[in-house]
Amino acid sequence: MTQRKTPVHRPSPKKGATHWTDRFTKGVSRETLAAHPWLKPVAHHLQEPGLWRLQHEAVARGVAIGLFWAFALPVAQILVAAAHCVWWRGNIPVAAGMTLVTNPFTIGFWLWLAYKLGSLVLGLSPQEAAAGDAVYEAAAAAPGFDAMAWIQRFGWPAVLGMAMFAVGGAGGGYVLVKLFWRGRVWLKRRVLRHGK
Repeated sequence: MTQRKTPVHRPSPKKGATHWTDRFTKGVSRETLAAHPWLKPVAHHLQEPGLWRLQHEAVARGVAIGLFWAFALPVAQILVAAAHCVWWRGNIPVAAGMTLVTNPFTIGFWLWLAYKLGSLVLGLSPQEAAAGDAVYEAAAAAPGFDAMAWIQRFGWPAVLGMAMFAVGGAGGGYVLVKLFWRGRVWLKRRVLRHGK
């Protein structure tokens, strides 16, 4: 005697339901980027579907490009990252999301950390580093932190630190995505091989 299995009710996806990645790419679409005047020279390339798919190599490149430009430029990071994604075949929404690592709320912290790293690499004396800290603390406590004035006064260590963050972040982000993706593939194969 065979038993009949009752069908499992699975809810159908709702119309208009969004993917979880849409939260990070709101406002960044093929159409909006292609219409931007700065991206006119590469606008026809922005329509390529490979730049918008979650493919492991494209995602790794998008992370690297986004992190690089997040630290290398103070403005227009998303547009420059999108243009470089066309050249390097990176995922545009991922690159745009990664540029948000530096934003008006976190830039003060990143500049301070970059200054510390740059001072260490350049071998500044503790008195010079302490002077930079004092100016930063006074500026941060005052309303309207003037990042440009701080960079003019203590610029070279901060610029060197930001350059190191850009290069190190790009390389590290690329490698981490590749390792994560390989780990996922290895885990799936192991589950399939040994059963659940």
